[in-house]
Amino acid sequence: MSAPVRITDPADPRLSDYTALTDVALRRTREVAEGLFMAEGEKVIRRALAAGYPPRSVLLTDKWLDAMGDLVRQPAVPVYVVDPGVAEQVTGYHVHRGALAAMRRLPLPSAAGVLAGARRLAVLEGVNDHTNIGALFRSAAALGIDAVLLSPDCADPLYRRAVKVSMGAVFTVPYARVDRWPHCLEDLREAGFRLLALTPDSDAQSIAQEAERNAGPTALLLGAEGEGLSRRALAAADARVRIPMARGVDSLNVAAAAAVAFYALTPREP
Repeated sequence: MSAPVRITDPADPRLSDYTALTDVALRRTREVAEGLFMAEGEKVIRRALAAGYPPRSVLLTDKWLDAMGDLVRQPAVPVYVVDPGVAEQVTGYHVHRGALAAMRRLPLPSAAGVLAGARRLAVLEGVNDHTNIGALFRSAAALGIDAVLLSPDCADPLYRRAVKVSMGAVFTVPYARVDRWPHCLEDLREAGFRLLALTPDSDAQSIAQEAERNAGPTALLLGAEGEGLSRRALAAADARVRIPMARGVDSLNVAAAAAVAFYALTPREP
């Protein structure tokens, strides 16, 4: 990146990519339209770069200049250095990790593209909380989910909060959005996937029992907090599965439930 440029004015137009990062509605609209997203923290920035996302610029506080010196010395990409107070005025929050990068988005692959060679899928319907999306992707990466499919109303995996919570897992787990919801579920079945709908319903079978009986390609359907999967998604599934609960607890947060379900579907060593 090019030689660092110190900026003291929070209104400097060169910092426009970083303004009002806490305004969710504004950033959701702007970032997709402009083809950018935010990577926060050294590890996440490095993982985004390693995954092939081109940087537009980098915003650092002084203490991160040495830690990220190898990146700073690369040509062509502006590096802006600001005091923590200026960073907070620009972004709208205390940037405690001290490093942000405005990254360029890459074109999303098609659903068919992410299905190629996949055996275990997570299929999300209406999961619109960015924290849950990030946590879910992190679990998917850790527990061997091959790809994620998102219904049209799911939250953006590249929104800053989702990227941060995932610790960069959104860069490593292939994902695609589907337009024909829930009709695309039939396409998955035709591709050889068994569709499992995760639900707290007491009449659903244990996911562990289902995993023991069926070791073939599996697509796990997960719904949003509260409402869960829609009737149409439940009706499209081959089986309804649940995580047995104790002590009167009826269900888990969707991200926690996903992690348990992903583990239950993990092939066991013989």
